[in-house]
Amino acid sequence: MKFQFFKYQGAGNDFIIVDNRKRDFDAHNQDLIQKLCDRRFGIGADGFMLLQDKEGYDFEMVYYNADGAEGSMCGNGGRCIVAFAKDLKIIENSTVFLAVDGVHHAEISDNEVNLQMIDVHDIQRDGEAFVLNTGSPHYVAFKDELAKRNVYQEGYDIRNNASYKKEGINVNFIQPEEQGYFVRTFERGVEDETLACGTGATAAAMAAAIQSELQGDIKIPIRVLGGNLTISFHRAGNSFTKVFLQGPAQFVFTGTI
Repeated sequence: MKFQFFKYQGAGNDFIIVDNRKRDFDAHNQDLIQKLCDRRFGIGADGFMLLQDKEGYDFEMVYYNADGAEGSMCGNGGRCIVAFAKDLKIIENSTVFLAVDGVHHAEISDNEVNLQMIDVHDIQRDGEAFVLNTGSPHYVAFKDELAKRNVYQEGYDIRNNASYKKEGINVNFIQPEEQGYFVRTFERGVEDETLACGTGATAAAMAAAIQSELQGDIKIPIRVLGGNLTISFHRAGNSFTKVFLQGPAQFVFTGTI
């Protein structure tokens, strides 16, 4: 089987995307998707996406983790597939599409995508850490000297502890800095630290708002290893609405495999 793929990245979070509007890609082949995402034996990516037709929407986003399993929502993947849809001329400057966690609105200008995320109303605590679902489940902990920390090992240990091993969780560490916050993430499904995580940055920004006792309309700059993201939302108590994830989404290359 030969097919064309497209590689996109958003703040260093990279994805393989396939135009599957003809439904000719075998999405049930988990081993193939895992191989394609492998950085030594395949194309290499943090995740794999299919763009498909969906009645009533501009398109449907179907997301797979790098291990080949169908995943929960990926924020940076959502921004990249919006850029892909524009490049395919499916959309112009705005879109409404369907993902695993529901309907998403987005706007795109040049390489910048502003993606609406789901509302969040349930914030749990695990000791000092925050646990919440922003389309994917996240653990958020404030840490000092974040640049020097072994995020792989610390994230791996939390993701695989008795509380989270079965379902898995993404682990985010956050530290305040002058212009906002620095965030590093260990992602389940990739099972490693990634250069960025959109749902993780969103979760970290919400934790920061709670920690700093911010209410109302809030915009929080987040720096990740791969670049910069901006999270905005309205907070009332522990309810977060009008949630948006903004940042770059860029085409890298295309090929046939």
